[in-house]
Amino acid sequence: MKSVSNVLFATLLGLFATLGHAQNVDVKDAWVRPTVAGQKGTGGFMKITAKTPLTLVGVSSPVAGVAEVHEMKMDGDVMRMRAVPSLDLPAGKTVELKPGGFHLMLMDLKQPLAKDSTVPVTLLFKDAQGKPSELALKLPVALGAPGMPAGAGHAHKH
Repeated sequence: MKSVSNVLFATLLGLFATLGHAQNVDVKDAWVRPTVAGQKGTGGFMKITAKTPLTLVGVSSPVAGVAEVHEMKMDGDVMRMRAVPSLDLPAGKTVELKPGGFHLMLMDLKQPLAKDSTVPVTLLFKDAQGKPSELALKLPVALGAPGMPAGAGHAHKH
């Protein structure tokens, strides 16, 4: 029995180590825009607050062949979208991923994302010392953020 409890303790310890800073990150108002048949990309949005300084360095989802953090901004008179390698999350400051700004891009979708379903997404972080951590989420597929008026999330389409 002693070896079983040691294995259980080691497994739990490994689980907590794997969670890393996941406990130090608060995600609110998360959602993913629904798609129609044949649509290969969509956006994901949320408010992220880190308790300690972190950097969002990546995203993954089994529903997408490619998942990235993107930024939309004006370049002269043209709105441009580009992938960003990382996004700083200062301690205690809420960083909003929203239509028309920083957001998640889920591309090469493997299936349409139906309204009222959920999408598994994993956010990848690094702390100031470079230690990686991740946070697994289930994001609702919706027309807008929870509590937002219907249709208000359509200001930006991919």
